[in-house]
Amino acid sequence: MRRAILFILAAAILIWAAWLVSDVTGIVSVTIGDTTFEARAPVAIACFVVLIIVVYVVVRLLVLLLTAPRWMGRWRRSSRRTSGDRAVTRTLLALAAGDNSDAKRSARRARRMLGDTPQTLLLTAEAARARGDETEAEGAYRMLTEHEEAPFLGYRGLLRQAMERKDWVAASRCARLAEAAYPGAAWLRGERRQLAVLTGNWTDALALTDAEAPKAALAIAAAFAEPDPAAARRLAKQAWSEAPGNPAAGLAYARRQRETGHERRAQSVIRRTWGASPQPDLAAFALSRTPAGPARVQAVQKLIAANPDHVESRLLMARTLLEAGLASEAKQQVDAVRDAGINQRRVWALMADIEDALGNETAARDALRHVSEADPNPEWFCENCGTPSPGWVPICPTCNEMGRIAWGRSRRQEVLPPPVPKPVEPAPEPAAPVAEPAEKAA
Repeated sequence: MRRAILFILAAAILIWAAWLVSDVTGIVSVTIGDTTFEARAPVAIACFVVLIIVVYVVVRLLVLLLTAPRWMGRWRRSSRRTSGDRAVTRTLLALAAGDNSDAKRSARRARRMLGDTPQTLLLTAEAARARGDETEAEGAYRMLTEHEEAPFLGYRGLLRQAMERKDWVAASRCARLAEAAYPGAAWLRGERRQLAVLTGNWTDALALTDAEAPKAALAIAAAFAEPDPAAARRLAKQAWSEAPGNPAAGLAYARRQRETGHERRAQSVIRRTWGASPQPDLAAFALSRTPAGPARVQAVQKLIAANPDHVESRLLMARTLLEAGLASEAKQQVDAVRDAGINQRRVWALMADIEDALGNETAARDALRHVSEADPNPEWFCENCGTPSPGWVPICPTCNEMGRIAWGRSRRQEVLPPPVPKPVEPAPEPAAPVAEPAEKAA
């Protein structure tokens, strides 16, 4: 409706202008050289208007012809841009759907339409990785590293490839370059921590760890690996502060204290750790410089004073008493362990040694028979997957979980009741010297 009104208005204006021109009187004469043109004024005005229109059309045509290449270039670039954007979307859809062949074709089309942009290079690399072509992916990642706007994407891809093929040297170099390209990236911090763990660089792994990571395990490993005694003692102290009840942390800190000449502090650390979590390695360290005999018995009593009723304390005292020639007292300790329901192989093996020292051969043989039927001894094992370990390690070699190696077979602490004094039994009759041990064995 609006267009019709405008058309009618324009027609009315033209008719009115033509009517005005038709009323103009006179003759227009134009002389060019020896030629003279004459026409009535309305005709001359009409010819002038037509001339202006023709000149305008000619000029527009000339301008169009001169600017046609530029307009064609713009149109082609717009068309390629549209096709390239569609190819990028198609590549993303193919990658999400797992269609590797279509992803390859679409990525190449996007690269052909848009050129080597960060988007097309990254899509090309990801499409190549999806179909297993690591060579093409590496080439695209390297081109990304040379791109002014997105070198971090290239180094990130190369870092992933290096870690997958376990090329730790190349992975470390890529991590440093990625950090320089994009400082403070949270993802890169995690990758660098994982790389430090895989390469055994525990100090860097500890520095890069977050609040949720097992810092005690990393600090213990760093303390064992640190060649500088002062730095190692500082790391071991950090581990012990993070987990004072961890036997591995206490042992690491005590060792570093001993290496720096602080034996009394080392023994204090072992005693405090034993009070929280008794473990045989702690006893071996604490008694390594004490000879067998009464002196070792006193040392054991001092060690287990904070936790005397624990099964480890009982068995340690029994073994020490047996080595000191006090088999009867040792037997009381083992009996207390058995009365508490502990049926481990080491308990029966120690009982066999004690009965043998007491001269009770029948009871010793009976104890040895129980060894094969008893429960397994406690050991280092992974709390996550249950795999045994020959010793404490920061990472489980089976499930790769960090800080999950523990001692024992359950999380509960085996606390034994105080030993009940046994009445003194009369000496056996000479006619039946083995009756009493046999009765006890039964």
